[in-house]
Amino acid sequence: MTLRLILTRHAKSSWATPGQEDHARPLAPRGRAAATAIGHWLAVQRYLPDLVLCSSAVRTQQTLSLILPGLPRQPVISARAALYHASPSQLREIIRRETAPCLMLVGHNPGIGLLAAGLVTTPPRHERFDDYPTAATTVIDFAVPSWADITTGTCVAFVTPHDLNAAED
Repeated sequence: MTLRLILTRHAKSSWATPGQEDHARPLAPRGRAAATAIGHWLAVQRYLPDLVLCSSAVRTQQTLSLILPGLPRQPVISARAALYHASPSQLREIIRRETAPCLMLVGHNPGIGLLAAGLVTTPPRHERFDDYPTAATTVIDFAVPSWADITTGTCVAFVTPHDLNAAED
């Protein structure tokens, strides 16, 4: 059995309100365009999650809300406070408890980018993979029967909004 993991960093957020709590920061206009482009890309490539775990932060929730309309079918969605600035090891533990064959996480750096780097057997040949810019998305396949069994997998795709002409980073 093959399990698929989609890791997306939230899109570009706004810093327009001085002193605003980090958890409450919304997306910037270019972040909105980037999230929409990522949703369209996921649909065209047929990378369709069955379950999406999304950080409870406003910017991740907004990123997901703009990705979803591009998908031909709607996944189950679960907002998780534990994803807010989670470390790679914390994210792995969350993933290991899941059962959906295609799982998507929408989260934050550095955790989401470091997790992507730690889960791929061979990193993609992309100049932005190491810094994992906003709205960057990695698709990883694992030839295991259960999320509890994952170690490293095959990087099927990595994309940034810039690659999609939705300049973000």
